[in-house]
Amino acid sequence: MSEGDGGAEPAARERIGVIGAGYVGLVTGVCLASMGYEVTLRDIDAAKVAALSDGQVPIYEPGLEDVMAEHASRLRYTLSLERMLDRSDIIFIAVDTPPTYSGDADLSRVMGVVDELERVGADERHILVMKSTVPVGTGQRVRAELDARGLGQVGYCSNPEFLKEGAALADFLRPDRVVIGSFEARHGDRVASLYEPLGAPIVRTTVPTAEMVKYASNAFLATKISFINEIANVCEEVGADVAVVANGMGMDSRIGSAFLRAGIGFGGSCFPKDVSALKQLAGNSGYHFQLLTSVIEVNELQKRRVIGKLKKHLGGLEGKRVALLGLAFKPETDDMREASSLVLAARLLAEGAEVCAFDPIVDSPTDRLKGVTMCASAEAAVSGADAAVLVTEWASIVGMDWGGVRSTMRSPVLIDGRNALDPLEMTRLGYVFEGIGRIPAHVEVPR
Repeated sequence: MSEGDGGAEPAARERIGVIGAGYVGLVTGVCLASMGYEVTLRDIDAAKVAALSDGQVPIYEPGLEDVMAEHASRLRYTLSLERMLDRSDIIFIAVDTPPTYSGDADLSRVMGVVDELERVGADERHILVMKSTVPVGTGQRVRAELDARGLGQVGYCSNPEFLKEGAALADFLRPDRVVIGSFEARHGDRVASLYEPLGAPIVRTTVPTAEMVKYASNAFLATKISFINEIANVCEEVGADVAVVANGMGMDSRIGSAFLRAGIGFGGSCFPKDVSALKQLAGNSGYHFQLLTSVIEVNELQKRRVIGKLKKHLGGLEGKRVALLGLAFKPETDDMREASSLVLAARLLAEGAEVCAFDPIVDSPTDRLKGVTMCASAEAAVSGADAAVLVTEWASIVGMDWGGVRSTMRSPVLIDGRNALDPLEMTRLGYVFEGIGRIPAHVEVPR
């Protein structure tokens, strides 16, 4: 094992299987391989399996390609569930659970795994470990299905993931906590032993409680984001600076500074669907989760406020060229799921604007960006633009020569949707500048 891989060699040589080689599954498998475990990843996408077998990484995550290459001897990829079962003892389920039209989580892929296990067969050495984010009660449903299909000997645990895109390897190998819910202590013991080399706190609980920890954590973080965005909107009305407000709030140990950065709302694969799923779960149980209803509404409206800022400075947007700088939902990822850029692009196009965009990783438009012109650089995107919107705070975009590109714009309107730029500096450079809840540049701040 290489130095710095996350701890000592595992005491028990459990063999690991991972069903689903997407973002969570691949990171989980590669990190466990880096800890010394033999790992077999199974996916139903033949092209993805072939690419992974050739050492190609289908997602962008800093450091993942290097760690995957370093521990390639302990990683196997297959289309066959039967082959994966033969090579595995503990099996992580990491399939998608996308939202349905009702807002519930779609569990068809999870239940599809149960269908396949019934067909292929599994035995008493196997433990299913749910990594996918699933509604509370899913584990009990899966347990009942396993029992009904003659697979009562197969163990089941809930082990939710808390990976941040852009920092997933560190989150896995240096976690704040590891949560394990089990129906039987012996199964939880085996899963806990996998993580003991990491030296992290291990929370042992019931399966429903473990499932709720995941949803509650994401819902609380999303609530902090929507709260500070509401504060930012009030700051704009009363002349306060949300950056200073958030800093002052964050110094309070009861509040903390994390997730108190105002902007144009949250996106990605977790927060939007998990908040919606928890709200729906509560509703299905007969409880109206009013707070989460507001969190969702604030997040949707926050994106559209940018359109209002553009109209304030440009008037109508018909025929105006607007540059979107950054497309991914956050830096250091290529994930476009629920990205703010999608809403902004759609609204701008609907208003008759010409939309051009640049992202250092997302370099080709998807169907959801139909009508958007992709540019080779941030400088090219803003050239000839009537306005630019900083959507994703990539370091290369934040640090570009703003003074130099100013002269290439048709009009120097700049909306900083992530509060990543200095209002005073941008105004000094000649921009008509707006952040989110920031003090106007002409207001002198006492020192």
